[in-house]
Amino acid sequence: MTRRRRKPRERRKFRGIYILPNLITTASLFAGFYAIIEAINGNFEVAALAVLVSLILDGLDGRVARMTDSSSNFGVQYDSLADLVAFGVAPALIVYFWALQPYGRYGWVAAFLFVVCGALRLARFNVQIGDIDPRYFNGLPIPAAATMVATSILMYYVLGEWAPNRHILILIMIYVLSFLMVSNIKYYSFKKFELFKRKPFPVLVGAVLLFLVVAIEPKIMSCLLMATYVVSGPLLTLLLLWRRRKEPDTQETEGLETKTSEAS
Repeated sequence: MTRRRRKPRERRKFRGIYILPNLITTASLFAGFYAIIEAINGNFEVAALAVLVSLILDGLDGRVARMTDSSSNFGVQYDSLADLVAFGVAPALIVYFWALQPYGRYGWVAAFLFVVCGALRLARFNVQIGDIDPRYFNGLPIPAAATMVATSILMYYVLGEWAPNRHILILIMIYVLSFLMVSNIKYYSFKKFELFKRKPFPVLVGAVLLFLVVAIEPKIMSCLLMATYVVSGPLLTLLLLWRRRKEPDTQETEGLETKTSEAS
């Protein structure tokens, strides 16, 4: 009778998962699913708010994982799947039922394009971790694109029927957001902006003023702030390109000055 070989201790070791950050990710996924249900029922304001709740939870789960040293590959993959539902499928369905249905094929193609570009954006982000500058995102982040959609809906209901051609405006916005997600345009990531370190006093004043402005009209100002962030990407990319072109000119000038001084 032959004895079974015992597996190495590493293989027999139980591989569990961290509960708290994955529960928060599940809550984010639930908020995204709830947004889809409310969109189907025609409650678009509630659906947009659910997307924003999912955004808050999505930012919270990563911070909790880092603070409790409970990051894992499982959590990263689960978070990406939850993001695809909450920030890809949910906003696409919300905006389709809300504004894109009258365009028929062009409407649902725009909604699908938003989903597939969001999926590609997440996949590219996962494979580029550690290879790109952490200060910048390569392309518009999918949570930012979803927030732009949600805040646009909220602002519309605050202002009322202010745009009779809102459907064509939303259709254009969805196409633009979709292509920005898969573009190489750089967006500031705010990962290097550490809140727990000392900052100049004007930074605190600016943060207080920003909080007050948002508090006065949160739905309108949130949409305007998101629009500013969306536009900031192309401007930041142009600034970085200008700096890169300026650096070689500066190096050539310094080299010529050095040669001239040596010759003299």
